[in-house]
Amino acid sequence: MTAALKHIISVHDLKMHFPVTKGVLKRKVGTVKAVDGVSFSVERGQTLGIVGESGSGKTTLGHCLMNNYKITSGGVYYEQKCMSDIPASAMRRLRKNMQMITQDPFNSLDPRMTVNDIVTEGMVIHKMERSKAARYEVAARMLGLVGINPDYGKRFPHEFSGGQRQRIAIARALAVQPSFIICDEVVSALDVSIQAQIVTLLTRLRRELGLTYVFIGHDLSVVRHISDNVAVMYLGKIVELTNSDNLYSNPLHPYTRALIAAAPIPDPELEEAREHVILSGEVPSPIDPPAGCNFCTRCSRAMDVCFEDEPPFTDVGDGHFVACHLHRGKEAAING
Repeated sequence: MTAALKHIISVHDLKMHFPVTKGVLKRKVGTVKAVDGVSFSVERGQTLGIVGESGSGKTTLGHCLMNNYKITSGGVYYEQKCMSDIPASAMRRLRKNMQMITQDPFNSLDPRMTVNDIVTEGMVIHKMERSKAARYEVAARMLGLVGINPDYGKRFPHEFSGGQRQRIAIARALAVQPSFIICDEVVSALDVSIQAQIVTLLTRLRRELGLTYVFIGHDLSVVRHISDNVAVMYLGKIVELTNSDNLYSNPLHPYTRALIAAAPIPDPELEEAREHVILSGEVPSPIDPPAGCNFCTRCSRAMDVCFEDEPPFTDVGDGHFVACHLHRGKEAAING
């Protein structure tokens, strides 16, 4: 495999800005910078976790990866193909290889369809099997693969729990034999015990089927268990990106440190001994982000330069990328 094809998804300086309009004439009065200059790659067979608070741009980024939006600028490349340049007919065929599992298992399944029809809906769209019997055979295999009794294929979504519904949604995604799946907050609406089961299931499926994931979430403890690499987003930008172990053992960006500190530890002694970082203020509006660093208004370590210049997203060693003026010296030492 060549180095270029090693990455199934590559993103270069991606921007997704939405106009804000006002009045009957829809006069433009501003711009929401939902995703603002993001770059990363995802290796085939691995999982990239994307974490951040609500409003950081995670879900918008996921839809950009699926080519659901006409992006403002930059590029999203699937197996070296720029998705913005792919004709609609070819994009329809490509979507079979790319699937998205959404957050809400209660609204993502059509209540009027049986489970068999839900799981095979994508197969009908992509004309993968002509006969209903053949499609239902595939549905039975997929349901068994995700831990649902295949005999339940004739039932309707309301007869299942939230965790079972999410398993059905996973089976639906798998039925069209994708290579790349975006998991958008797939466990956030589930109980903690069910979350662990779903994460374990996704990990097993990735290993057995050779899948590649982008796993979007806000719970760092969940993201840590499934991800090879983790990108931390804040107000439309990636502020830190490195492998999962390194992010948790050596977080460099003040926002990353705050997120990790906010995650509870069940051991009271460890909880009391560890660093506690308190964030002040609210997340600024993406319509009017701060000058300089987006995080400067909430950072206890902000310097004058943070309010004036945007920190570059740079490698400070061993593939650990961070956008923070506090670590510019490390970059210079490595490059020197």
